[in-house]
Amino acid sequence: MLKPYEENVQKIKEEIYSIGQEVIHANKISLSALKENDLTMLKDVNLSIRTLSVKSNEIDNLIVKTLALYSPEARDLREMVSYLKITNELLRAGANSKSFVKTFKKSFTEDLDKHTILEYAIPLLKASNLALEIAVSLLKDPKELSIESGFNKVCVEESKTDDLYAIIEKNTLKLITKNIELSKDYFDVLSSLRRLEKTADRAASIANLLLFAEIGGSIEQAK
Repeated sequence: MLKPYEENVQKIKEEIYSIGQEVIHANKISLSALKENDLTMLKDVNLSIRTLSVKSNEIDNLIVKTLALYSPEARDLREMVSYLKITNELLRAGANSKSFVKTFKKSFTEDLDKHTILEYAIPLLKASNLALEIAVSLLKDPKELSIESGFNKVCVEESKTDDLYAIIEKNTLKLITKNIELSKDYFDVLSSLRRLEKTADRAASIANLLLFAEIGGSIEQAK
C-alpha cells in the first residue's frame, strides 16, 4: 500500500499525463486532417484551454498541498517543482495546438499552393506531436536511463521541427513573391505552423524537467 505522499505523487503524475493525452489526441486529429487534405475533420478537435487551465490549477494546488504537508527531501522537492512547471508547459502546448487549428482552418484557402505547404507541414506536425508524446510518456517510466533516452529522442524530434519549419518558411516566402495578393493567407498559414514548432519546444522543456527531477542539474526551458 502506498504512503500518503506516494499516493499524492502518483495522482499528480496521472493527472498531468491525462492533460498531455488530451493535447496529443487533438494533434493526432489535426494530423489526420492534413494527411487527408480534409479540414472539415478539424471540427473534431475539441480542445478547451479553459478546461485544461482548470485541471492544471487543480494539479498545482495538489502539488502545493503535498509540499506543505510532507516536507519532501531534496530529490522529492525537485520532482514537485518539475511537475509544477510541467503543468504550465502542457497548458502552453495545448494553447499552441488550439491556435494552430483555428488559424490554419481559416487561412488555408483553395487559392493557396496546398501541395507545397502540406509537403512539409505534415511531417512538421508529426514530429511535433511525437516529441510531445515521448515527453509525456516519460511520466509512466521514471527510470533514469529511460528518461535520459527519452529526452534525447525528444531533442531529435524538436530539432526536426526547427529544420522543417525553416524549409516551410523559405518555400512560403517564395510563394508570396509569385502571388502577392495572397500574402496575408500565406503569412497566416506560416504563423499557424509556427505554433507546431513551438509545441515541440514545450515537449523539450517537459523532457528536460523530468530529467532534472530524476538526476538534478539545471533546468533548461524553451522560450
